[in-house]
Amino acid sequence: MITTIGGRIQPYAWGSTTAIPELLGRTPSGEPQAELWLGAHPLAPSDLDGTPLDQAVSRDAVGLVGQRSVERFGPRLPYLTKIIAAAQPLSLQAHPSREQAEAGFAREQQAGVALDAANRTYKDDWPKPEMICALGEFHALCGFRDPVETYAMFSTLGVDQVLDVVEPLRGGGPEAVQKAFARLLYAEHPEMLVSVVITLCQGLVGRDDALGSFARTAVGLGEHYPTDPGVLAGLMMNKITLQENEAMFLPAGNLHAYLDGTGVEVMANSDNVLRGGLTPKFVDRDELLDILDFTPGQPDLVVAEEEQTGVFRYRTPAPEFAVWRLAPHGGTVTLPADGSGRIVLVTDGEVALGSGLRKTKLSRGQAAFVTAGETGVGVKGSGTAFVSAPGV
Repeated sequence: MITTIGGRIQPYAWGSTTAIPELLGRTPSGEPQAELWLGAHPLAPSDLDGTPLDQAVSRDAVGLVGQRSVERFGPRLPYLTKIIAAAQPLSLQAHPSREQAEAGFAREQQAGVALDAANRTYKDDWPKPEMICALGEFHALCGFRDPVETYAMFSTLGVDQVLDVVEPLRGGGPEAVQKAFARLLYAEHPEMLVSVVITLCQGLVGRDDALGSFARTAVGLGEHYPTDPGVLAGLMMNKITLQENEAMFLPAGNLHAYLDGTGVEVMANSDNVLRGGLTPKFVDRDELLDILDFTPGQPDLVVAEEEQTGVFRYRTPAPEFAVWRLAPHGGTVTLPADGSGRIVLVTDGEVALGSGLRKTKLSRGQAAFVTAGETGVGVKGSGTAFVSAPGV
């Protein structure tokens, strides 16, 4: 079975007012539309022939999702596909491992913290590894820069109060990053430190070097969060620019924040987010420090592998999901992941799915669910489509 499905829009304040409406061919409402969810997450499931997809999966998981996935993950769709459209920075955030999520969820359940409580950290007992693939130029903060380099940049500003806080960075290594990051999160009167750093950085934004990038990050974050210590924490991180079709994998414990741009994001089917700043939402500093990976280094960029002509695989270590980009260029390619439930999302042009006389046509912004039993599906057209499936 190949059935068109609709997504659910999340109107988070950081979202673009135009990117998702343009993708869907709709008139912008003027309100932010940050994410378009496609999948079976119970908070915002897609509709499958009039039935929420999570309910449909619970009734026939093997038929819809596939035997291998059900054996590994139970009767559920293990992944969630999103369009992310950021017009301003998202919160500094990280996601737990499976073991951390199970322990944290059980702990909050036992404590009686309501699932919809503002101070709830673990919404479910699943991890949330994720991959983002850019649909255009996309900017993010991801992982920790070499601490010695970071200390040198702070030193250039010449603010003794700030240098006292980040002094551990001089020693280098993960422990130095952890100590400095914790000091920033718990600093007294952080608004004063942030204000001073932003003011000094305003005079450096024109530089065409690493210090100029450092300064532009500070000023950019400060426009939205002028008193948030997350601004200083963000200055400890790598600034990443992805071009169209470039991708990045974010494992458990990776600190990141999307700054602006639009992309396709595929992740384990979870809503567990631990925040560290740049947000009015609840920040659980102690729990974040427990789950973060403080190892400095560049993030894991994912290079697409062409498995067949026009079929590009974005390979990650996450068992919950697998991702492909299809570019038939007027010809026909074979839909990957036979035996698994797949979501096909068209991001450009048009494609047709099916075999023989049975065709499902999709244009830009449309998506379809292809059940596990639907094999040998051809994809024809001049467009671009992303395919998500269980990673097992």
